[in-house]
Amino acid sequence: MTHQDHGPQRVPAPSRKRVAVVQSNYIPWKGFFDLIAAVDEFILYDDVQYTRRDWRNRNQIKTAHGPQWITVPVNVKGQYLAAIKDMTVADRSWAARHWKTIVHNYGSASCFDEVADRLEALYTEAEGLARLSEVNYLFIEATCRALGIRTKLSWSMDYELIPGKTERLVGLCQQTGATEYLSGPSARVYMEEDRFHAAGISVLYADYAGYPEYRQLHPPFVHTVSVIDLLLNEGAQAPGYLKGSAVAGAGLGHLGE
Repeated sequence: MTHQDHGPQRVPAPSRKRVAVVQSNYIPWKGFFDLIAAVDEFILYDDVQYTRRDWRNRNQIKTAHGPQWITVPVNVKGQYLAAIKDMTVADRSWAARHWKTIVHNYGSASCFDEVADRLEALYTEAEGLARLSEVNYLFIEATCRALGIRTKLSWSMDYELIPGKTERLVGLCQQTGATEYLSGPSARVYMEEDRFHAAGISVLYADYAGYPEYRQLHPPFVHTVSVIDLLLNEGAQAPGYLKGSAVAGAGLGHLGE
């Protein structure tokens, strides 16, 4: 997208448009999808710096021995300042290994047979992807459809990116015509809300408290594992264990279709 040197172009705002801007994660936890469900446009913020030992390329699943990390290997040598969008997969065999680990730990889950074929197909497709952002998008987009979430997904790279951490977020909101910016709760301590308010944008924060428990294998219950835990254990009932009103009453779609 190109613009004249007049700053970001602004889209005329509707009566209300809510936007969130978050880095892509690998098979994120359920709260990530509640955040998507609560907005009109969800911008994947992958032009920012990749952070190691974070959620970008790994997540946790439930096992008989407790939560276990599964990690997409990426090329990090000489990439200390690289953006998420520029991170490449180091070993294409990761997808087969992850699927084998999921089958081993979730083969007895209540809805494994309901979800397994389509989830396996996603891992087969992921094996051919070169970039971490592509892998993350594949699973995020498919999971949104599986949970009945119809929010628009876009990339921060689709818009003009201006200097300054907060200024860039405000600029993205202005270009999308947002009137509300929804952030995760941890950002409350450093958010420069006055910058948003000066642009006519309200700042809201997500609330991840009060999730109901579902039929999870291997007690005690852990809320923060990957969303695939919810899908494999609850199948068509999975949307009922999210909090977002955007998915209330939605049926389970088909992963990857």
